[in-house]
Amino acid sequence: MNAKRFGNLLIAQSGGPTMVINQSLIGVVAAALDLQEVGKIYGARHGIEGILGEDLVDFRRESRRHLEQVAQTPSAALGSVRRKPSPEDCTAIFEVLRRREVRGFFYIGGNDSAETVQIIDQAARRAKHDLVCFHIPKTIDNDLRANDHTPGYGSAARFVACALMGDDLDNRALGGVKIDVIMGRHAGFLTAASALARTAPDDGPHLIYLPERPFDPDRFVVDVQGVVARLGRCVVAVSEGIVDADGQPIAARFSQERDSHGNVQLSGTGALGDLLAGWIREQGGIRRVRADTFGYLQRTFPGMVSTVDAREARAVGKAALQAALGRRWTSGSIAIKRQAGKRYGVTFEVVPIGRVARRTRSMPAAFINRAGNDVTPAFVDYARPLVGELPVKALLQAERA
Repeated sequence: MNAKRFGNLLIAQSGGPTMVINQSLIGVVAAALDLQEVGKIYGARHGIEGILGEDLVDFRRESRRHLEQVAQTPSAALGSVRRKPSPEDCTAIFEVLRRREVRGFFYIGGNDSAETVQIIDQAARRAKHDLVCFHIPKTIDNDLRANDHTPGYGSAARFVACALMGDDLDNRALGGVKIDVIMGRHAGFLTAASALARTAPDDGPHLIYLPERPFDPDRFVVDVQGVVARLGRCVVAVSEGIVDADGQPIAARFSQERDSHGNVQLSGTGALGDLLAGWIREQGGIRRVRADTFGYLQRTFPGMVSTVDAREARAVGKAALQAALGRRWTSGSIAIKRQAGKRYGVTFEVVPIGRVARRTRSMPAAFINRAGNDVTPAFVDYARPLVGELPVKALLQAERA
């Protein structure tokens, strides 16, 4: 085949950066560089804004060595964006793609990014524009439907587990109550990963609260008091998206900011942690209470990449390219499916974009304990292979002299 048989490619990144999103980017690029049927390989800076402004890079001008270094670097190398395309945007995007002879469009992101791909694909069909559109999954929240898990989650979960391990050691030394607020708008997968920090029976986090269960402030205070009475201290992991009895996010009380997809901004403020800490001080009668909001630290922290996560992020990019070149689909999203059996393994499948766009999934009920303040062993078994081996710690076991 020659370059005219397919045409040029354009790749962009969208939504929150992750530790492995660049692996997906280079997964597409590296595989395409060796193919004669592919012409130019464009990258759009800052998602669809880069397409509209024709702020593009030519990946064929980059050395292989440098591209591999980019793949191993956290964050979004092309820059990212949170913008939902309007009909006028789609018209302008098509004009750029036609002029650049682009036949393959790849957008790396979460469910909002999948919706963007769907909008562009539908507009392309109406315009009878020959374009293959693929969504490549990414989200640390791990909330994409049709996926067992998503690239970015394993590494962010590893960060959370290590951070909670460190916080528990700190709490052992000084006592009191420590509250960690962790990302997770609708799904508690990332906060749940804090359970992987436990190696000893009295290790924290001792309590875990997720968006999938209504959060009762009075019950929260009683739970913390119970742990403190038993252990003399307490470490709490709580999702930023915890909701009240009416299903409204508690953190939304402190934020009026929304993105172009209508999402309330929950991260970037310590208000929820301060509120929870205040309840424990005032109602629980505990003096030493501290709260941290991890916020954006979880997304692109160097040195925390999960080996499995990096490998699979690279693979979904390559799978999207192969699916596009195969022309069996005019559009789709690559989904990660876990193989049955005790030994961990996955396959990569093409699913309709509509199964991924807009909507999110939540933690299965089997992953949450009955009281709604912890996870089950089933979740730990699910998450452990995605995170990998964690640091080893040792505690003094000697009796008092």
